[in-house]
Amino acid sequence: MRCVLTHCRLLSWLPRSIVAVSVLTTTCLDARAALPPGNAVQQWNQIAEDTVVSAGTFQNEGLVYMAYVSAAVYNAVTAIDGSYETYHFDIVADPRASIEAAVVEAAYLTLRHHFPAQAASLDALHGEALALIPEDGAKDHGRAIGAAAAQAIVVLRADDGRITPIGVTSAFPTKEPGPGVWRLTPPAFAAPQTPWVGQVQPFLLSNPRQFRPASPPPLAGQRWVKEFEEIRWLGSATSSVRSADETAVARFWTANVIRQYNRLGRELSTARSLSLLQTARLLAMINVVGADAQIAVMHWKYEFLFWRPVTAVDPSSVVTDGFGPVPGFDDGNDRTIEEFGWRPLIATPNHPEYPGAHGSITSAVAEVLTEFLGTEQIEIDIRGFDPGGPPGNLNATRHFVSSDELRDEIVGARLWAGLHYRGSSEAGVDLGRRVAHYDLNHAFGPTR
Repeated sequence: MRCVLTHCRLLSWLPRSIVAVSVLTTTCLDARAALPPGNAVQQWNQIAEDTVVSAGTFQNEGLVYMAYVSAAVYNAVTAIDGSYETYHFDIVADPRASIEAAVVEAAYLTLRHHFPAQAASLDALHGEALALIPEDGAKDHGRAIGAAAAQAIVVLRADDGRITPIGVTSAFPTKEPGPGVWRLTPPAFAAPQTPWVGQVQPFLLSNPRQFRPASPPPLAGQRWVKEFEEIRWLGSATSSVRSADETAVARFWTANVIRQYNRLGRELSTARSLSLLQTARLLAMINVVGADAQIAVMHWKYEFLFWRPVTAVDPSSVVTDGFGPVPGFDDGNDRTIEEFGWRPLIATPNHPEYPGAHGSITSAVAEVLTEFLGTEQIEIDIRGFDPGGPPGNLNATRHFVSSDELRDEIVGARLWAGLHYRGSSEAGVDLGRRVAHYDLNHAFGPTR
């Protein structure tokens, strides 16, 4: 077994907790297969994805961490290349510096700062990646630039409202119990999922409230009756009117969005033969814009506090949860028909209903792809959950010709899953599009 000792000069302006892990690293070359496939940006995006997901983050929470890493990598690469605007910082860089070394260092230091419990595996991958880069001045310069990019993001986001440890709930303003107000949902009746995400300082938006969706429909109106009855019939676990294809689509979109959309970025990079720069830019756009879209949607979820379909259709589905009486409330509209024992096809997530979060992230990614590819005709394949495979798999594939086709499907998918009224997903789609449009007009543009 041959081990290689790698060294870089001490960066005195970095905190010792960060410097120490980059000054001296020993790695064994026979473990090279541990690195994921692809170029350096793809590899460290996969490593970031695995690190964030395995830490147990909820998806909206995890996107914040993915944005940290993607922004640091993007800044490191653009500082050397100079073709695109860096995010928030101007880093002076030698254009002859190794981009690969900069990518490795930026991703590694950002991840190690936020996930110290995974230091051993990150250290091994870091040493592995560095051993593949020739020992010369370009490598040293690249590592220094990557370290600077990581440190800049760590400092910038130090007090952004993120709450640790991972997966914790938090306080939020509640409403007087009544019809239409959110309650904990079966089967788990889990504590409210990360309300604090809606208070995190966005990456590019001025604040989470920047784009306000229209309010949920009044319970006395015809729109509410239509949406209530539509999901009661199409979203039921025992629906006789939902088609087999609609059921498959609903299950397809239960995949983890961090894995789903980062894999899309990596695969698109391979299919389009993107450079390191363009790969870093695409993945930063997906994660930074995606994080902003989910910060915004979580803010509005906990402001509107609208009830989930299982609570509305089956008032007996609630338990003693501190948010109202047991059983729950009838909507007071004699044109709707409550149904004892009604359950959705997919278990309801433990956060309020309106607007739809999956509509928001998917619409934001659709806008990213439109901007990046320069066309609404995006022609992409997305991986999703195959019910015939193991838990958490991405073994199914669906093709989308256009951004609007992708948006339309996510609205249907969440309806058929029994999770979101049609109007809620449509509001999420609109919010995600608006957030992405703003973000993409304020970052990631060319310098010349």
